[in-house]
Amino acid sequence: MPATKLDDTKKPKITAEKAWREARELVWAHRKRLGIGFLIMLVNRSAGLVLPGSSKYLIDTIIPTGDTSKLTILALAAAGATLVQSSTSFALTQLLGVAAQRAITEMRRTVQSHLMRLPISTFDATQTGQLVSRVMTDAEGIRNLVGSGLVQLTGGLLTAAVGLGVLFWINWKLTMVTLILLGIFGVGMAVAFKKLRPIFRERGKINAEVTGRLVESISGIRVVKAYTAERRERLDFSRGVHRLLRNVATSMTGVSATSALSTVVVGAIGTLMIIVGGRDIVAGRMTLGDFVMYIFFTGLVAAPLVQIASIGTQITEAFAGLDRIRELRAIAGEDDDDESRASVGEVQGHVVFDDVTFSYEEGVPVLHEISFEAPAGSTTALVGPSGSGKSTLVSLVMAFNHPDRGRITIDGRDLGTLKLREYRSTLGIVLQDNFLFDGTVLENIRFARPDAHDHEVLDAARIAHCDEFALKFADGYQTIVGERGVRLSGGQRQRVAIARAILADPAILILDEATSSLDSESESLIQEGLTKLRAGRTTFVIAHRLSTITSADQILVLEGGRIVERGRHEELVEGTGRYRALYERQYRQALDRYVNPGEELAGAKKIRPVSPG
Repeated sequence: MPATKLDDTKKPKITAEKAWREARELVWAHRKRLGIGFLIMLVNRSAGLVLPGSSKYLIDTIIPTGDTSKLTILALAAAGATLVQSSTSFALTQLLGVAAQRAITEMRRTVQSHLMRLPISTFDATQTGQLVSRVMTDAEGIRNLVGSGLVQLTGGLLTAAVGLGVLFWINWKLTMVTLILLGIFGVGMAVAFKKLRPIFRERGKINAEVTGRLVESISGIRVVKAYTAERRERLDFSRGVHRLLRNVATSMTGVSATSALSTVVVGAIGTLMIIVGGRDIVAGRMTLGDFVMYIFFTGLVAAPLVQIASIGTQITEAFAGLDRIRELRAIAGEDDDDESRASVGEVQGHVVFDDVTFSYEEGVPVLHEISFEAPAGSTTALVGPSGSGKSTLVSLVMAFNHPDRGRITIDGRDLGTLKLREYRSTLGIVLQDNFLFDGTVLENIRFARPDAHDHEVLDAARIAHCDEFALKFADGYQTIVGERGVRLSGGQRQRVAIARAILADPAILILDEATSSLDSESESLIQEGLTKLRAGRTTFVIAHRLSTITSADQILVLEGGRIVERGRHEELVEGTGRYRALYERQYRQALDRYVNPGEELAGAKKIRPVSPG
């Protein structure tokens, strides 16, 4: 089952029709607020026509006649129109600004919701920073579609259309030449947008990669510092931000070119007005009022062209963000088919692997024809060298991955036919990497069951022996553990993870090196808690220390993705196979460390000898 990586997903050809279809769907979802904004914009633009429209009346009627009474009325009309224009501009910004933020919030919420439902393979194959960028950065651009940007662009075009009609009325010959220049500008803008859109899409990709690397270096800061790799990380980050700089510089060049083109067009129109308009005034074909009014309305036509160069580029960037979000949404969620699947009901925990083969990359199997049965309430231990397939096997039990061939049944039912979310709710896990969230000790234990009462959480904590460290803190169980539990020791994090699994009260329990971070004294205490936890539950245990699995109902020895031995501890240790060799090696190493403690690494704990029986 090949991993799904966002950058490797086949991208469909982006067309204007597809881009506008997505934009229409987004706009339609916020149509009411945008509709009100559009009406306010019409009032705003209409008020904006009063001042330039009054210029002709002022020059051709009031000034020649000297009728100052009409001048006062005209001035009041202009002032009133200006007040209306100012207030509607403020209302438009407030109304559509809220609409834009609401849309961004909703987009982020839906994208994050879909992201959480994606297969584990997507997270394994994609940097965290890239996924974060999809949710946070790409959604930001849609403000220009559902905010003031699109309405302003529409308003500008309407104003330009009205202004163009007035220009035709005043001097159609001059306006025809003006239209030719505007057509040249339109073609230039279309070409510019076509060139800029891939650049903006690439910017999002580069930004995601740089963010991903930054997140990794911060998360792994202890490793970075331990290997004095600060300079290497700085160079890697510098290369990334310089790629981003080159992209931004290229896009700025394109935007500047479109702005320069609009300036040239406006200048050319002004030059034509001087030549053609001047001659028409001299010849008596235009009055001075007509000429001044023509200049005002030419500005009303030209201003939206400059606005298109700015807002149009922003909308193009929004389309690029929508492309990347669509790419993420195109990946099917792992629970998409849950509605058609059977309800899980009460799970007893009888797990059967029937000739299961699995591969992460096509043609390279990690597990080969695995078959075994784990009766309800039994404990199955998985043993073998690193890379033998132990973690992959339990990932199949957790339905993080699915078999290429064969099937897994739970209580006689094919796991692939059961509702995924319901099935996962019956699981409890203690993984080798004990991830804790940046909250309190209590909150991290409660994560398994948010509705659990405090006494239930504390009972689980006591079974996992969390009291021994939590009550020593000044804030007790309300102590903040830090990002990934960094303020706790490895053993303390492991106990919290065990308490979390106890609180979940699972039917099927996964223990992946559940005591690997504990010293011998703590391990003996935790084993007591794990014994209680395992009672009545189907348990899968991955263990390198064979002393921790002597009581397992069955032990599966994996090597090269195959089961090479199986049986109980007593049976396997009496044999001559792989398990006995592993056991004897660990026993000799433990005994040697006990007899010759001075040969241990400084600070290492003594390992008590393992009883051969």
